[in-house]
Amino acid sequence: MTDRKSLDILVGPEESRRLFGALQGGATRRDVLAMLMAGGMQATLAGGLATSALSVHAQTPRRGGKIRVAGITAAATDTLDPAKQSNQTDYCRCNMIYNGLTSLDGSLTPQPALAESFTTRDAKTWVFALRKGVTFHDGKALTPADVVYSISRHKDPATASKAKVFADQIESVKATGPNEVTVVLTSPNADLPVVIGTFHFHIVKEGTTDFAAGIGTGPYKLKEFKPGVRSVVVRNDNYWKPGKPYLDEIEFVGIGDESARVNALLSGGIDLVGSVNPRSMARITGTPGFAVFKTQSGQYSDLIMRKDLGPGTNPDFVLAMKHLFDREQMKKTIALDQAVVANDQPVDPTNRFHFAGLPQRPFDSEKAKFHLKKAGVSGAVSIVASPAALYSVEMALVMQQTAKGIGLDLDVKRMPADGYWSNHWLNSQVGFGNVNPRPSADILLTQFFKSDAPWNESRWKNEKFDQVLLAARGETDLAKRKQMYADLQTMVHEQAGIGIPLFLASLDGHSTKLKGLSPIPVGGLMGFNFAENVWLDTAA
Repeated sequence: MTDRKSLDILVGPEESRRLFGALQGGATRRDVLAMLMAGGMQATLAGGLATSALSVHAQTPRRGGKIRVAGITAAATDTLDPAKQSNQTDYCRCNMIYNGLTSLDGSLTPQPALAESFTTRDAKTWVFALRKGVTFHDGKALTPADVVYSISRHKDPATASKAKVFADQIESVKATGPNEVTVVLTSPNADLPVVIGTFHFHIVKEGTTDFAAGIGTGPYKLKEFKPGVRSVVVRNDNYWKPGKPYLDEIEFVGIGDESARVNALLSGGIDLVGSVNPRSMARITGTPGFAVFKTQSGQYSDLIMRKDLGPGTNPDFVLAMKHLFDREQMKKTIALDQAVVANDQPVDPTNRFHFAGLPQRPFDSEKAKFHLKKAGVSGAVSIVASPAALYSVEMALVMQQTAKGIGLDLDVKRMPADGYWSNHWLNSQVGFGNVNPRPSADILLTQFFKSDAPWNESRWKNEKFDQVLLAARGETDLAKRKQMYADLQTMVHEQAGIGIPLFLASLDGHSTKLKGLSPIPVGGLMGFNFAENVWLDTAA
């Protein structure tokens, strides 16, 4: 017995509805069994049907309940402004209260969201037809003016948008009908619906400059927001997606220390935690009532060697460090095989534009020694790492031991997770970052390697790279586009001050009562969009 229709046939539609009504109210197997036997059913058959009813019910999302979730960061810079989101906690929170014109599914294909359709003839002019009947949390109806404002503000330097580098390609955005917005680009981009589906392009009310109230069209309404402490949201009963969301309330906190996150989960104080270390998997899965959810994606922790100051200004030092990566050892001993080997460029093997023909850079201590001597670097070199950048401390320590063999003294500076992204990432001469997956090769390369990108970690600037990147964006011939992305990956591999040893799987720990998780490979926690999809099964 695996479906509701079978129960309808065996006990009748009315009895079936009565059973499921009771289950929605929290009835147990014993309650269902008593109801069936009270109706004259034999105990053996009633027992089987009670179990089946609970099984069917468990597959049906249940409304109600509250959960607590822990991400990996909490900082005073936490924001409710979609344009300024910069970490997992921001992405999760803003996905609770806002929507975009599009959203990305499990294959990273853009799907209609606030735009019920999007069309183009030339990849340069795009028409978005807005969904009717959508309202903001304060009751205001969604209009084209809200969309025009939300997109246009990214182009204004005063906004300090993290997505300005993407918005710069937009020549104009205008309301062209009562439920229509037309976006014209400076040059063709076949990936615009993907770009519009990313976190920063959430739609806000026209004219919003103070985001403290968090007024959006999303599945939850903001109840409480204390930057660096916690966020609490409650269900939006007027949400435009029928039946969603399922939960009454979500509390989201940031716990920077991974072991503290796992302890909070296993103590029952937290229902879902992000970014679990593989070393914690056995402990979580070995504890009754808990499980680990895996998403293989293009996430990576990278060694950043700034090209504008410090030893990274010398390309031979950069090459020496890249040859110090014992990637296979790191995969087995650090990631416990929850990763795939990378090749110092950011487009992972799951991406359709991954260049598999790029020769793998080997672990070679002799080459590292040769380039280090050529660079003339001597004395101790500080390398900054933190639990905030997954596996970076472990990677740094492995490199430290290997470096001793070639006469290089790597001084590992382990920094606390709290404040790492604001104080050390982008500021250290040599240190580690962590990049969450991006939905397209263009977005990834634009955001982290384009010369003028705010998050250009190593400050590598290459005019040819920028030109090819722009050309690839608008190329409609797939074979030509693949070759362009192969050239871009080769340039990063050979010239950028970035070393990428592994592409990491995202591991999230959760209570087995929490249902509805499925992988979306822009990151863990269901691509940071778990909130409207998960539900609690009290029978689990």
